Amino acid sequence: MAVILHVDDSSFSRLQIGKVLKRGGHTVLAADNGKSALELLRTTAPDLIVSDILMPEMDGFAFLEALRDGGNSIPVVMVTADIQKDTGAICCGLGAAALFNKPPDEEQLLAFITNALTKDISS
Repeated sequence: MAVILHVDDSSFSRLQIGKVLKRGGHTVLAADNGKSALELLRTTAPDLIVSDILMPEMDGFAFLEALRDGGNSIPVVMVTADIQKDTGAICCGLGAAALFNKPPDEEQLLAFITNALTKDISS
């Protein structure tokens, strides 16, 4: 169906969320932080990005800023264990299409991804 870049420093999360994405029929690319994801994006154009927030080297907020500043048009879904009230607002302000708490509900995540891939969610 789609190529999805999954950015998370936790190998466990990459494995678990990667399984969900693959069950949804997607091809999954992986990066362990925002910096390595940006490097991968120089040579690859995924259809969607799923990213954690709390990561070393470049966290999810800085990653979203870099994508925004670079004119990114790829939908970005944030998946995080961060439960602070303002986290969602910050992510959306930086261009994220949605925020899901870890572990995400598989059906809700896949439904959102399907919707994001078939509609213009940036409008």
